Order: sequence, then C-alpha cells, then structure tokens
Amino acid sequence: MNRRGGAHVRADSRPIRKAAQSLRPGAIATEAFDAEVAALGSALRARGWMLATAESCTGGLIAAACTAIAGSSDWFERGFVTYSNAAKCELLGVPAALIVQHGAVSAEVACAMADGALVHAPAQLAVAVTGIAGPTGAMPGKPVGTVWLALARRGEPARAELLQLHGDRGAIRAQTVQRALLRLREWAG
Repeated sequence: MNRRGGAHVRADSRPIRKAAQSLRPGAIATEAFDAEVAALGSALRARGWMLATAESCTGGLIAAACTAIAGSSDWFERGFVTYSNAAKCELLGVPAALIVQHGAVSAEVACAMADGALVHAPAQLAVAVTGIAGPTGAMPGKPVGTVWLALARRGEPARAELLQLHGDRGAIRAQTVQRALLRLREWAG
C-alpha cells in the first residue's frame, strides 16, 4: 500500500495481470532470464562494475531483463535503444560512414556501439547487439537471424561475435538476449 495525502491507497493490479495474460504470441517475458541476470549481477557487484547496453534488434530487452531483478541499480547503469541508424550515430557516436561502408548489421558497427556505450556511460562493461530479427529485412549475405553481438570493457577494444539464429522474430530476439547475458557473465567473471 502507498501512503498518499494521508490516506491509504491500494493499487488495483487487475489491469496489469490482464495485460500480462494478453501478451501476444512471440512476446518475451524477461522473467525467463532471471537466473542468468542474477548470476551476472553477482559477478558485476563483486567487481564493483556497472553495465551499459546498446541495443538495436532487441529494442531494450537486454536492459529490461537486467532491470527486472530487484537491486539491479547496484550494477546496471543505463541502456541505449538505438534502433535507427541516426540513433546509433547521435546517441553512441557511431560514424555514419561506418554504417554506409559495412551496414548497420556488421561487426564494425556492433563494436562501435559497444565502445560508444562506454564513452557515454560511467560503466566498465558494455554489450551491443544489432541484427535482423525478421520476418523482413534480409539481404544478400545477411539472412533473417543474422545478429552481431559485441562486448567492450573499459580500456579494451570491443570484440564482436556473429550469431546465426533461427526461429520467428520473438525467438531470434530471445536467443539474442540469452547469448548476450551469457557472454556478459563470462566477461564479468
């Protein structure tokens, strides 16, 4: 119960429960990642590190999974959702020429996103993802399910990993979140 203006107010959770029950097929419940996030949070907390995320194809799902856990403010600093190329340039400092030369879905852009997250956040570790979740957007050499994941630690250059994922849009995004959390845990440990 909240105390507001001297009167007790009880929030009605029925609309929230109803909304949660009506998630469309393919929607991702971040609670599915709670165990991985808890392990990541413990590792980051032990080092005194903060995390920043830079997300394109996942649209903030990595940040949402991280912040779904109580106490995540001890280790989660901020998230950047940079879905458009302009957002990648404006918010993370990704050079537009890099996007033109290699495409938004590339190792080079993923690394620039991760490095940019560290430039724009007081964090020691960053993850970036950019990819094609589908069902449209495929191009020659970059089918649906192509995702570049990059990690960067302060003082070290970012490193990228190519993921070739399968399934529908929701499955590709969920697999991306899961792989990102796994890699972050490895880098924080």
